[in-house]
Amino acid sequence: MAATTPTKEKPRQTLEQQRAQDAWECAGAGIAQHYKDYVNDAKGLPALIMNSGLMQVMAYLEDKGGRHHTLAQHLRRWLHQRFPQQLPSADFPAFMQALMKVAPGDYQAITAEAFAWLRWLRQMAAARNGAGGKP
Repeated sequence: MAATTPTKEKPRQTLEQQRAQDAWECAGAGIAQHYKDYVNDAKGLPALIMNSGLMQVMAYLEDKGGRHHTLAQHLRRWLHQRFPQQLPSADFPAFMQALMKVAPGDYQAITAEAFAWLRWLRQMAAARNGAGGKP
């Protein structure tokens, strides 16, 4: 009988765990840079996307700059990681160009993923800010 050797591999994370971990890290970085403004923007972003659409909101965030730019970078980076075939870059111009060319089903999937990640970000940002705002 062969003895099993303990492995040091991390257990594989579920997609929800990956979203939560990424949102946790982004919330920490965002709060460190922009304090409570990042939390407030994270809370309002899903409604903005719901009302205006993902591409319009990404353009708006890029135009506003500052803390909005930080939040947009975090969202673009996550979406790029989740959809590397459809979104080959997290850089704003390349991201927007790719988003304009994706199939409607892919656009819906990307938007749904944005909402899923933002649900985690809203919660993580509020929780981290509630802990004294320390990242």
